[in-house]
Amino acid sequence: MNEFPMTTTELIGTDPGWLIAVKALLVFAICVVLTLLAIWAERRVVARMQMRLGPNRVGKFGLLQSLADGVKLALKEDLIPKAADKIVFVIAPLISVSVCFLAFAVIPMSGPVMMFGRETAMQLTDFPVAVLYILAATSIGVYGIVLAGWSSGSTYPLLGGLRSSAQVISYEVAMGLSLVAVFIYSGSMSTSEIVASQDRFWYAVVLFPSFIIYVISMVGETNRAPFDLAEAEGELVGGFHTEYSSLKFALFFLAEYVNILAVSALATTLFLGGYRALPGLGFTESWLGGWFTMVWFFAKVLLFFFLFIWLRGTLPRLRYDQFMKFGWKVLIPASIAWIMIVATLRVLSAEGAPQIVIGGFTAAMVLLVLAGTSIYERSKARAEAKAHEVPDMPEPTFPLPVMPSGRTSAAGILSTESSEGSERDE
Repeated sequence: MNEFPMTTTELIGTDPGWLIAVKALLVFAICVVLTLLAIWAERRVVARMQMRLGPNRVGKFGLLQSLADGVKLALKEDLIPKAADKIVFVIAPLISVSVCFLAFAVIPMSGPVMMFGRETAMQLTDFPVAVLYILAATSIGVYGIVLAGWSSGSTYPLLGGLRSSAQVISYEVAMGLSLVAVFIYSGSMSTSEIVASQDRFWYAVVLFPSFIIYVISMVGETNRAPFDLAEAEGELVGGFHTEYSSLKFALFFLAEYVNILAVSALATTLFLGGYRALPGLGFTESWLGGWFTMVWFFAKVLLFFFLFIWLRGTLPRLRYDQFMKFGWKVLIPASIAWIMIVATLRVLSAEGAPQIVIGGFTAAMVLLVLAGTSIYERSKARAEAKAHEVPDMPEPTFPLPVMPSGRTSAAGILSTESSEGSERDE
């Protein structure tokens, strides 16, 4: 008999096929219901920020408004443009919405629980490169955006698809780099092992720069304000989904919100301890037979979703060039520099370097970054000031007539001509 309790990976590895199917159906239902509630919550919270009421008629507190909107969209007339590639036009929204659910296959939503008399965990599967699987699955959604814009047979959706795909790819690079520090610190890419390694400190605290870069990248990758350039530009009419209507448009809408939940769940897993309770409240993890850990997990996910809403109601939209410049020239270099610092600290720690050496290296890196930032900002300010300087006008090289006052400037000519014109008018 094994003296040690089974890990989460070992628990889900012994699940029969029927139990995995039940958990998959439960995860799908949770995502759909959370999407409906998230749309309602976003409209209510933004209305509160703008001193409005928001949806309050359909159901108690307007809770059924999202469901009513979904039914209305499904019953609308389904139009396909004459010039569209019909097969690809139909497949594109299916690609976008299906890959969003794939990420939840390896997200641990709870600790060990009892389900139908068997000990398991609310996680479908896990393997050593689970986080890379999530990044690979979510990146396939770019194909849905590109194909939707191309298959419409119209110029404006094509431009919108290109811009949106460039945006998603750019911020996926920064997002992937922000996770490298987590892999180095935890020593694993397994989601359940990363959660287990945060038993003392959350990585949002230990790896705070990675956490900030990930949060910014996930907002940009999901096309949310202030990075919602997909449907913001007037010359693009409505972005890559301009020609879509009825149920296919609803699928793009569903894909956006499920993707928000997916990146929020990944952030919770990698940086906020996953399903673990807040520090000092670990005793609550055994409540309800372990099911209370799901309360902690979804509370953290909804906290991230509230951040999405807060940003939408607060910040103005960026220009496209500012947005792309911020991703490639700020987030990606900062991620690479932070990875080098974390790797060096881990090597020093593994070789048994004294804490004073590790602390001195960290302080030196911080001072170097601050000095580099200060030098860069000063050089940028000088360059901008020089660009706005008005150069002195050179003296004319052609001969000028001598005025009665002895002045030979162009201003003198103009003043004389204007005075002669006024005398002529009199």
